[in-house]
Amino acid sequence: MSVARAESVLRLAVLVAALLCAAGLWRVIAVIGLRLPLDPNEGWNAYHAASAMTGGALYPGPPSYMVDNYPPLSFYVVGTLGRLLGDNIVAGRIISLLSFVFVAFGIFVAAGRLGCKRAEAGFAALLFAGGMLVFTDYVGMNDPQMLAHAVATGGFLLLLRAPRSLWRIAVAALLFTLAAFVKHNIIVMALAMTAWLAMEDRRSALRLIGFGGLFLLTGLALFRLVYGVELWTEIASARTYSLADLRDGFVAWLHWSLVPLTGLGSLVWQRRTDPSVRLCAVMAALGLALGVCFLGGAGVDANVLFDADIALALGAALFLSRLAGGAYAGVAAAAYAAPLILAAWTNAGDDWRTEAYWLHPMRNEAHLAQSDIAFLQSRNGPALCEMLSLCYWAGKPATVDVFNIGEAFDAGARSDGELTAMIDARRFAVIQFNPDSPYSLGQNVHDAVARAYRLAREDDNGDFYVPR
Repeated sequence: MSVARAESVLRLAVLVAALLCAAGLWRVIAVIGLRLPLDPNEGWNAYHAASAMTGGALYPGPPSYMVDNYPPLSFYVVGTLGRLLGDNIVAGRIISLLSFVFVAFGIFVAAGRLGCKRAEAGFAALLFAGGMLVFTDYVGMNDPQMLAHAVATGGFLLLLRAPRSLWRIAVAALLFTLAAFVKHNIIVMALAMTAWLAMEDRRSALRLIGFGGLFLLTGLALFRLVYGVELWTEIASARTYSLADLRDGFVAWLHWSLVPLTGLGSLVWQRRTDPSVRLCAVMAALGLALGVCFLGGAGVDANVLFDADIALALGAALFLSRLAGGAYAGVAAAAYAAPLILAAWTNAGDDWRTEAYWLHPMRNEAHLAQSDIAFLQSRNGPALCEMLSLCYWAGKPATVDVFNIGEAFDAGARSDGELTAMIDARRFAVIQFNPDSPYSLGQNVHDAVARAYRLAREDDNGDFYVPR
């Protein structure tokens, strides 16, 4: 195959990937405005955004049963847009989707600055986007993860362009710091860029460390001044840890990343002196190391490896540029895309060929959720919802963060006695547990619910209990 034909094949692969990603994005856009629980985090984030906007206690601490173990910035961003839209969950979904698009575009720009052609850079951006759409549910979900990545990507792009002036380094350090105050696990880009600059531009590395340290200390001091607590104390909430969860999460991630990991390994083996390859390798190694450490925590998802995924997407562009140019570009692109196409085909339900799947996605689920919300609204008094978004849309005040309080009970950090007594006293007008999770708050709470409440409603959104 001639070089010209191979490049045409690569451009065709990019076009096909773009069409497939557009189809996935349409489904995301179509459900953004639906009152439909997409993830337990959505309602949790919505309640904290409401607290930020109304002057409530964003970090209440005991005896409250609402826990906030995230930094504060995302709550103000989402809350501000939520005031305009009247719904913090929809606001958070919009911000998440726009952030995702910016990160994908940032990968395209970064690959270009690392010396890749437009088709190679476009393929990298679409590889990341396709993986996110196929293997995760973070695209268009009310969670600060993608917003934090978008902020950090801005700093990353600033430092890829030479010359690195003092103001450029200062702004990049500020963006890296702000990203960490949006989501505390977004530190890999800052660490990787610092390590890479230490190899390539030591003066810039020292400046980045200086500005970064200054901004971080200032942020921590402001947090202490505003909220009266230490950020680290709030972030380090009780959580159980399991090596089995670590293993399962890592194996699941390999389905997406094995081919890109192999490609980056080949690059390092053959082009280890290439500064661009070094940057991707350092970022992937740091992202993988920190992500794997987090994976064993209860409730931790694939999002802890997104930095590694970004690095591997950039590595794919470099592989096409440095090793698989010419006749092999199309073959390499097909190898990278194959796991995503296979996973999308395997996971697709039988209804993907129907008109409703594309024109009216998840409408039946939305109708069911609306019925559940109406049921919650019909019960006068406070509610305890494991799926907090249902209680949020029902206009109920936040009462119990089931996941984090359950973790505190399991870890022995808090006693379940007071909550058990509240349930025995029928303090809640309705209690909702997610399907197949009646023991989320432990055996004692479960037994109290069985004594004082009866099952009034059961569907795909969970079990709804009302006082006997």
